[in-house]
Amino acid sequence: MKEQPHKQADTQRFRYGHSAGADWEQSAEQCLRQIGYIPPETNLGFLYVTDEHAAILPSILEHFREQTGIDDWVGTVGMGICATGTEYYETLAIAAMVGAFGPDDYRILPTLQSLEMSELDALDNWLADSAAHLGIVHGDPRNAAGPELIERLAARLPGGFLVGGLSSSRDQEPQIANRIVQGGLSGVVFSDRVRVVTGLSQGCTPIAGKHEITECERNVISRIDDRPALEVFYEDIGEILARDLNRVAGYIFAGLPLQGSDTADYLVRNLVGVDTRNQLLAVGDLLQPGQEIQFCRRDGASAWEDLERMLADLKQRTGDRPIRGGVYYSCLGRGKNLFGEESDELRAIRDRLGEFPLVGFFANGEIFHNRLYGYTGVLTLFL
Repeated sequence: MKEQPHKQADTQRFRYGHSAGADWEQSAEQCLRQIGYIPPETNLGFLYVTDEHAAILPSILEHFREQTGIDDWVGTVGMGICATGTEYYETLAIAAMVGAFGPDDYRILPTLQSLEMSELDALDNWLADSAAHLGIVHGDPRNAAGPELIERLAARLPGGFLVGGLSSSRDQEPQIANRIVQGGLSGVVFSDRVRVVTGLSQGCTPIAGKHEITECERNVISRIDDRPALEVFYEDIGEILARDLNRVAGYIFAGLPLQGSDTADYLVRNLVGVDTRNQLLAVGDLLQPGQEIQFCRRDGASAWEDLERMLADLKQRTGDRPIRGGVYYSCLGRGKNLFGEESDELRAIRDRLGEFPLVGFFANGEIFHNRLYGYTGVLTLFL
């Protein structure tokens, strides 16, 4: 329950709790016990549950709202969720974090399902008060317009920068935006008065240089560097893998470099098929002639290296400022599947940056700036 005033909203550390229990009531009570004292100015909560709880998320949300007195909540479900130094899979788990923000420093983002985004019209006056905005957003993977919705939302917000992820579930895909919603993008938008730093960690590393797609139709590439596509692919992956393409699945991916990026950034997409007779290569995204492509490998060593790089960069950018709290969105293909079964990915964050409140989930795709990524980890720190 809320008590007497404590610190100012813009400096106070967030409160959080996480637990796995025999049922949602048990997990919720353990979370609330860990959260403990809630200063009266606390006004926003983040709530993530494993997909085993998807059908009863309305009850869980209402319970947290009643017990904390906090009206504004955002969150979603994941096939895995995370908290400081801990990952939860295949269990009934909840992670919750609450923080205090200036009442004019954020707005709950209504559900955006269409490219017109008329739902944002009501926020126009508020958006005009800041030159930059951070959106923490959750997306529905069933909405085929998701990537374009992300790009348009980032463009619609003045100085817009998005972080987040697509819900992951074996059944329902609910999100929280003060109520239970689904079907599009939802979340919360912060003004530039809220201080944050963000980082992106890739789970793959390039195995060769960049090439140019010279001929393609939709997602099928026929020629790369004006040579048969499969010939270039075989050359890059090496003779051993080229002889047994079954070993390529889940290990080799297509990297699509982002035009204009000064950080050698790229989107990772699955290889979805090969035609050895016609020397064709199919990629899990729509392509254009003239677009760049580079082939990447997914392995623990390269993922660890880039995770360490991201954490070192965030530590330097944070300096001596205390971390109030954080949210982390990682790919389902990372976590226990890439870093180890003992919550190694989340432990690395804690070990490098220290003990601070953090919650998040393992996503069906990760959102960073104005793009939908795959096989990445996106970390946002509130300062």
